[in-house]
Amino acid sequence: MASMRDIKRRKSSIQSTQQITKAMKLVSTVKLQKAKSRAEETNPYFNAMYQTVASMLRRSGAIPHPYLKAGASQKKAVVVITSNRGLAGGYNSNVVKLVTDGAFKKEDVKIYAIGSKGKEALERRGYEVVFDDPEVIESPAYEDAAAVCAKVLKAFQDEEIGEIYLAYTHFKNTVSHEPRLMKLLPVEIDVSEEKEDDAVLMNYEPNEEEALDMIIPKYVTSLFYGALAEAVASENGARMQAMDSATSNAEDMISDLSLKYNRARQGSITQELTEIIAGASAIS
Repeated sequence: MASMRDIKRRKSSIQSTQQITKAMKLVSTVKLQKAKSRAEETNPYFNAMYQTVASMLRRSGAIPHPYLKAGASQKKAVVVITSNRGLAGGYNSNVVKLVTDGAFKKEDVKIYAIGSKGKEALERRGYEVVFDDPEVIESPAYEDAAAVCAKVLKAFQDEEIGEIYLAYTHFKNTVSHEPRLMKLLPVEIDVSEEKEDDAVLMNYEPNEEEALDMIIPKYVTSLFYGALAEAVASENGARMQAMDSATSNAEDMISDLSLKYNRARQGSITQELTEIIAGASAIS
């Protein structure tokens, strides 16, 4: 059985840890409110962008544009959005699993890492990381999203890669976050969403190739920036939950150790009284 000193030392250590988890929970809560507001403000725009481009392409007929068909290369680019810090439960590992769960062959994947945790995890598993930028996730801006997308799109145009995917965490609400793998290029249209007016073909000016050369990169950048906003909100929500759980577990451990300490103390006092009584009886 642990001594009273050991129990007291362990209790003090857990109390110190609990103070840290409480502070981290408060910090994450404050950050979450800001990130949540940004995600909720940007979502309508990016949803409208997706619906508009999808509707436009459904009404365009068979356009032989490079952005609408897979490239010659078998390589696939996966833009992986994770955090730069841990202590967020399964947030980072769940995104990494989207890449490693067998959906892609390791030798066919090129990783574009946003966030150091995803980069480190995938490098350990032998994946090729061709680009990483941990700073983007700290304070996402549309310009940062455009710069990253420009690099990936150039690789697509140069036929270094044939497909582009995005792995991130979709923010549903404060306590619900869903890892998602989205295909960005070539653009795929969900035929189940077709409407009656989609049968009317769309006309482009000056021509469809020039129009799509401008529209598709903006479309991809918009989806990527929206994913960044949702990822930041999801990260802080996951960390807030993890720290809340850690704080509650620490409280349970402290209560358990307090009970053990009191029992040990009571046992020690009882032992001392027994020895005193025994000693007094021996003298008399």
